[in-house]
Amino acid sequence: MFGYRSNVPKVSLTTDRLIVRLACERDAYRLAEYYTENKDFLKPWEPVRDQSYCYPSGWQVRLNLINELHKQGNAYYFLLLDPEEKEVIGVANFSNVIRGDFHACILGYSLGQKWQGQGLMYEALQPVLRYMFNQQKMHRIMANYMPHNHRSGNLLLRLGFEREGYAKSYLRIDGNWQDHVMMALVNLDWKPAI
Repeated sequence: MFGYRSNVPKVSLTTDRLIVRLACERDAYRLAEYYTENKDFLKPWEPVRDQSYCYPSGWQVRLNLINELHKQGNAYYFLLLDPEEKEVIGVANFSNVIRGDFHACILGYSLGQKWQGQGLMYEALQPVLRYMFNQQKMHRIMANYMPHNHRSGNLLLRLGFEREGYAKSYLRIDGNWQDHVMMALVNLDWKPAI
């Protein structure tokens, strides 16, 4: 009756081939394995990652912060897992959540090298986008990709995102400022939370 209750949202979505759920403290080893195994593959597509991304201790610290962001409703970090939840296949992060008169966030994602070309990110993002629109009441979800990343651009188009602009030297990827195509998915049926 007087026990501790967590304010962390419990979100777990099941697709045909995946479990997609919010990251939690027990995922430190899985995330360290994911980033170690895909270190070279993800390098050209992500900001420079320090060595702590390859160690469970680094992820434990990071997951404590992520847990607080989940509680506050400021970010939602999802893991794409195999049906037994033994291996991280990819990640989908909704960061910079702003509410008020904006109700928007930024989507970022990655998929492990051995899982490429199987439609898994598309499969995972469909229910997660619905969750962000329906439960978190987002009006706009933004996602950006480097112009030469055709696979990412095609994924966003397939999910219904529309091109809204082009940003020069937008984000430091692999240590260099990179241009990005700016995309957004808007919930035209948005209604405020009751």
